[in-house]
Amino acid sequence: MTPNATDGTIGFADLSLRPELLDALSGLGYEEPTPIQREAIPPLLEGRDLLGQAATGTGKTAAFALPVLQRMSPDGRGAEPMALVLVPTRELAVQLSEAIHRYGRELGVRVLPIYGGQPIGRQLRALERGVDVVVATPGRALDHMSRGTLPLSGLETVILDEADEMLDMGFAEDIEAILKDTPDDCQTVLFSATMPPRINGIARRHLRDPIRIQIARETAAPGEAPLVRQSAYVVPRAHKPAALGRLLDAEAPTATVVFCRTRGEVDQLTETLNGRGYRAEALHGGMSQEQRDRVMGRLRSGTADLLVATDVAARGLDIEQLTHVVNYNVPSASDSYVHRIGRVGRAGREGVAITLVEPREHRMLKSIRRATEGKITVEKVPTVADMRARRLELTCAALRESLLEDDLERFRVVVETLADEFDVMEVALAAVKLAHEACGPAADEEEIPEIAVKPGRDKRGLRDAAGRGERRGRTAAGGMTRLFVGAGRSARIRPQDLVGAIAGESGLSGRDIGAIEIADRFSLVEIPESAADEVVAALRGSTIKGKKTVVRRDAR
Repeated sequence: MTPNATDGTIGFADLSLRPELLDALSGLGYEEPTPIQREAIPPLLEGRDLLGQAATGTGKTAAFALPVLQRMSPDGRGAEPMALVLVPTRELAVQLSEAIHRYGRELGVRVLPIYGGQPIGRQLRALERGVDVVVATPGRALDHMSRGTLPLSGLETVILDEADEMLDMGFAEDIEAILKDTPDDCQTVLFSATMPPRINGIARRHLRDPIRIQIARETAAPGEAPLVRQSAYVVPRAHKPAALGRLLDAEAPTATVVFCRTRGEVDQLTETLNGRGYRAEALHGGMSQEQRDRVMGRLRSGTADLLVATDVAARGLDIEQLTHVVNYNVPSASDSYVHRIGRVGRAGREGVAITLVEPREHRMLKSIRRATEGKITVEKVPTVADMRARRLELTCAALRESLLEDDLERFRVVVETLADEFDVMEVALAAVKLAHEACGPAADEEEIPEIAVKPGRDKRGLRDAAGRGERRGRTAAGGMTRLFVGAGRSARIRPQDLVGAIAGESGLSGRDIGAIEIADRFSLVEIPESAADEVVAALRGSTIKGKKTVVRRDAR
């Protein structure tokens, strides 16, 4: 492998690839190999096993596909596959199959994706005719192996792509069973974005003296903005839909994936966003394959620009036009966060990762910030005034573009006619108003409470507030106000339940909370006046002791 003599860079021609592959890569617009391709292709061509740590979007598909295609015999091929690629999801199986077909088109490569949710008869007929490369989810691969329709005796290469995702989805036993059934001299290749102990265990058991490669996602040069701009916003649960809408309005993304925890949250948020005028589609495990395909088609065609999905349902998705990823909740693990943001910022384009943080999730955010070396900046949700200013900027930009680009002569008669009756400035103001209103709906007029992330709940404050418990008949102290909570002793409410709910859902700590009075059917809690609206809004969207409860300012 020698560098290009003219500029010192390494091209695909320097990797000793066959002419048909070089022609295909040139036709696809590939100019030079990515780091993972430069590092992985030579040892894979030599037949070495490989353990590669590389995120989605680094070019690893071509890194393992090109060596497989390089080995294809020009003199006819048998019915049994020469390569098996295992992937976590059906969407990724389809995407990789399409990519391998594009690379090997001139070689006549026969590629078959096999996955659940697809009629098995079609897969059986294709396997009977003969295929060169099978891209499969582990469960469906095992199904065909048990039927005798996916023989592995002629296998030359087995590839595990996004191995950590497959383990997270419960495919560990399936993967072990498949690898044990591959020929002893089969080349084994494993790619994973992260390297937990379980991945290293598989590598020790099934890879022979592997080449180890670790490729970090491309980072910006010193002084340049990072390819993925990562931001977090601390927002009370009740205000999260409004905050999300406001951030989407401010960012104006081309295409966005919003990650939610549950199917119910996906459906509810999708309905809310569509009600606010966005073109949102839901994606979760409760949908049929036909429904999933329809959703992805609408996203890729631009008919929809927002995908609201559960983590599992969105695994393996590769959406080229994706510009933004939103964590509607803080991911429970840093690995999950890394996988999600790996979907944007590809091919040198800037991507944006946004995380909405409920006050009680700030410790999880701190953990992820440590894992990402502090690359997540905590920012403030745009205010009503910010959004008004933003809309005016967009109106101004649209008018400027029209003045520079459009043929406006046919409208001159309108201006001249109105100028006989009104001042020209007034005519311009009226035109700007109409243009401004045509740019979209009016800005959200509800202010979202601003919450500062605190280091953590103060345990002494929690005890102090609870210990001040059931003192009755007291009026709120100066600077304090009382909240009415519609649950009391009959609901087994204790002072610490109220303190925990308020501190968990707002920016207050235990020591900020004053006297607590618990009656049979209601409770009164003293809190700072300045935080009252924020706490009321936060508690309206949450539960106390597992039940939704009326919370308002005390009217007495």
